[in-house]
Amino acid sequence: MTINCKGTLVHLSSPKVMGILNITPDSFFDGGKYKNEVEILNQTEKMLLEGATFIDVGAYSSRPGATHISEEQELQRIVPVINLLVKNFPEIVISVDTFRSKIAKEAVENGVAIVNDISGGKMDDKMFETVAKLQVPYILMHMLGTPQNMQQNPVYKDVTQEIISFFAEQIHKLHQLKLNDIIIDVGFGFGKTVAHNFEILKNLDLFKSLDAPILAGISRKSMLYKTLDISAQEALNATTSANTIALLNGANILRVHDVKEAVEAVKIVNQISF
Repeated sequence: MTINCKGTLVHLSSPKVMGILNITPDSFFDGGKYKNEVEILNQTEKMLLEGATFIDVGAYSSRPGATHISEEQELQRIVPVINLLVKNFPEIVISVDTFRSKIAKEAVENGVAIVNDISGGKMDDKMFETVAKLQVPYILMHMLGTPQNMQQNPVYKDVTQEIISFFAEQIHKLHQLKLNDIIIDVGFGFGKTVAHNFEILKNLDLFKSLDAPILAGISRKSMLYKTLDISAQEALNATTSANTIALLNGANILRVHDVKEAVEAVKIVNQISF
């Protein structure tokens, strides 16, 4: 299983780690942490040295109830950071965390290799045709509603099957547009209760039926810290436990705040993979 990142084939037969770089003032865990060029470069270098294959850059906070920002604000935040990373780390594989097609296009034109869309094409009707024209890998995530309302009352008859159906429909649309490098993200915490999230984690291997790489983004999320009655800052051990379960159930990419621990989890799980 491979994805083509700007001419470089990335093999996902062994799981890879995606490090999170939030340049938002209000993300749930690391909001406002990386405010200047030195902090951004230091954190990126740290994640790359710890073994991150991808760096996911986001300028729009998607935490529940997050403040909505304009397309122009998002663009002004993200393009200078992309340019900074490409200049300082020429070999870097960047994904851009955005649901807006204009941001995706600008980001790719400035050196981004992957588009990571939390809305799975539902919040911008030009997104699918844009990524198809750009011919870059696309992370298709499932979210019920929007970041502003997704956690108000998420209801499913069968959460796993409904998300599989959503992916099948969206993948079909993307294949019709001749985009083949599609990664699926079940969207832990995006329009799901704690019980929904653990049911999806338990059933993650069922998503292999879609024949697409699976990304798991569980890092320090409320499903973990609410279960243990701790804070996001205290949820590293829980994150490693959940990431290990995800790997055992078929995850190909772990999207994380803490790269070193995720890389170690991959190495341990690889010892029993066959």
